[in-house]
Amino acid sequence: MLKRPNIIFIVADDLGYADLGCYGGRNASFGAVSPHIDALAAGGLKLTQGYSNSPVCSPTRFALMTARYQYRLRGAAEEPIRTATRGNPDLGLPPSHPTLPSLLREAGYRTALMGKWHLGYPPHFSPLKSGYEEFFGPMSGGVDYFSHCGANGQHDLWFGEAEREQPGYLTDLISDYAVDYIDRMAAGAQQDTPFFLSLHYTAPHWPWETRDDEALSRELVENKQAIYHLHGGNIESYQRMIHHMDEGIGRLVERLQAHGLADDTLIVFTSDNGGERFSDNWPLVGGKMDLTEGGIRVPWVAHWPRVIAPAGESRQTCMTMDWSATMLEIGGATAAADYPWDGQSLLPLLQDVAWQDDQPLFWRMNHRGQRAMRNGDWKYLRVDGVDYLFNLRADERERANLATVLPERLQAMVAAWEAWNASMPPIPGDATVSLCYTDADMPQR
Repeated sequence: MLKRPNIIFIVADDLGYADLGCYGGRNASFGAVSPHIDALAAGGLKLTQGYSNSPVCSPTRFALMTARYQYRLRGAAEEPIRTATRGNPDLGLPPSHPTLPSLLREAGYRTALMGKWHLGYPPHFSPLKSGYEEFFGPMSGGVDYFSHCGANGQHDLWFGEAEREQPGYLTDLISDYAVDYIDRMAAGAQQDTPFFLSLHYTAPHWPWETRDDEALSRELVENKQAIYHLHGGNIESYQRMIHHMDEGIGRLVERLQAHGLADDTLIVFTSDNGGERFSDNWPLVGGKMDLTEGGIRVPWVAHWPRVIAPAGESRQTCMTMDWSATMLEIGGATAAADYPWDGQSLLPLLQDVAWQDDQPLFWRMNHRGQRAMRNGDWKYLRVDGVDYLFNLRADERERANLATVLPERLQAMVAAWEAWNASMPPIPGDATVSLCYTDADMPQR
């Protein structure tokens, strides 16, 4: 029987599929962008066909927290939850719903979230109401890295359920609190009280600010732009933002090693959705808000020296909720009877890289009436009422539409999507879509 590991779930924000060196990303002018994450991949498992549950942040986080399709919850119909909904009692993760941290906590884990929440605001919602014992970070979707103010210009940095100001570059602060948490949990973990740490960075989400850009932050505040940095950024700044996150992950791994916990800690790294303005998604097209591959295909790296063989690579398809189900199984948790998991545990893959058991994956978006299904090598996509059929093994860029060439396959996938969709609550008529995002390389009429 496996010893239950400590679990660290690292989630980047708007990271592109090929931004990391281990996924083919280019070096920056200063050198390797992600050497510590690359080392985790080299010492563990990398998936090339892994997905997020949504191409936008808060819906994916509903799936992450519940191991279920996010469409089952009203708050996830927002694309995404906006700062303007602060105080809304309906738009958030209900405290009554079993979650990844609450179920692990019941199984004997200590739990903490350091970083982004984006699943509703107090007093109705918070990480502490959904299974975390500790929380440090912003409640909203994005904040300035220095002022820690959100899209409405309001301060948004929390310690538990209390707002509190603390100076510093947010990526580094999140890393600091994560490292401190490991140091505090180490003695218990050595005595068989494992911990679950959600480490949810806001990097590399805009505004495009590196550790050296505090003056830029003041300029945005003075010009009342909040975090909307539409005139700014560049690839160099973007890569440095990723690198700052990577440095924090390196510090975290070093502390695990210092405490003798590295071999018995499962580290999983991913992104909440595909990349944005400066992201590298090659060879994929599209990005955030799109159900094309660039909007939902994301890095998935798993590192657990006691179990996962080094240098593994797999084409197993999966999505966010599958990894939540995996962590729950590994942690000895069981699903509540009224809330069965939609996610499929990938524990067999962690134990044997040759294992493969692809299940159909489904998505839908209110934005542009999008829908998608992945089944093996095949993908069905609808955008603006137009249907597409792609063989992703042959055409990852989704350029060759086979809908008219293979109409029977298309119709079978349409029928399967329709049957799945009928099992989900309909999209509410009052659900909102953010208009802050572009639709680069989306199929057009």
